[in-house]
Amino acid sequence: MMALQNRCRRKSRVRVMPGWQVEVLDAKTRKQICFLDKVEPYSTIADIKSLVHKSYPQWYPARQALKLDPKAKALRDEEVLQSLPVGTTATMYFRDLGPQLGWTMVERPRSQECFIGLVMCVTLFSQVFLAEYMGPLFTYLMFYFRLPFIYPHRYAFTSSPLTVTTLACACHTGHYMKRLVETIFVHRFSHGTMPLRTIIRNCVYYWGFSAWLAYYINHPLYTPPYYGDLQINSACALFVLCEVGNFSIHLTLNSLKGEGTKVRNFPTPTRNPFTWLFFFVSCPNYTYEVGAWLGFSIMTQCLPVALYTLLSFIQMSVWARGKHRAYTREFKAYPGLRMAIVPLVL
Repeated sequence: MMALQNRCRRKSRVRVMPGWQVEVLDAKTRKQICFLDKVEPYSTIADIKSLVHKSYPQWYPARQALKLDPKAKALRDEEVLQSLPVGTTATMYFRDLGPQLGWTMVERPRSQECFIGLVMCVTLFSQVFLAEYMGPLFTYLMFYFRLPFIYPHRYAFTSSPLTVTTLACACHTGHYMKRLVETIFVHRFSHGTMPLRTIIRNCVYYWGFSAWLAYYINHPLYTPPYYGDLQINSACALFVLCEVGNFSIHLTLNSLKGEGTKVRNFPTPTRNPFTWLFFFVSCPNYTYEVGAWLGFSIMTQCLPVALYTLLSFIQMSVWARGKHRAYTREFKAYPGLRMAIVPLVL
């Protein structure tokens, strides 16, 4: 009887235990934005963002970044408050990420919200897919079909008689079509939205380079590669192989997480020979991406394409090295032979 009473007292104490307190400060000014009282210890960062959103409707959860230190990395939505290195009174620093746009279409609207939902679907679908990936498709085709006001008027709506220009158009179109398919059906993004300023920056990058490449490759004065069909066909084969390899790696990365779970594992090779590059690099998707653009550069023998390939390699090397460091920190059994993007080198 005494033991039962003791257990009841302990349960009673648990029930009346006050919640935690979370003070949210502006990461730049250090001024208090809000003070959350009686927050459950098992609340996630996503829950805290929802509480902030109630006080400030303009800052919806996807627009918020919460940190334990102004210069630290933003906390993940699935992290639990009681598992963080904070006491019962936690201080978090808020950063406004700016307007966010969705990667994919919104959820299917209910019948009473059909019209509004349809507008949102079309808008969100076009925001990322059309802006980043479908844009380069149309941009390149404008030059390929030589629309008026691009080249001298006598070349309007003509096409180049060179085989390499047709192959280049097919490769460029296939590349961005693959990106669209991967984004819709394969990729799982760690964030459900993208900042508006990032989309604008990406559009300038993709659209600008696409137009620059297409202008020279489809120019009436463009000349074919020095070594002719041998160079064109060999480089085209390299491009296709790397595109298949890139797609294979994305499928493998997609299979690392099952639906509804956030358990992380590092990628390993499968029976697919294209994934065997995992034996040597942490990010073979970037390796294949650079290989594809290298093949495109050799096939077209065009200086702007080579420059685009170099810039892409530099950027993807930065991303790959960041992921490689994250893998080595997170997984103690991570293979030591792997490099970031170039086998045995980088």
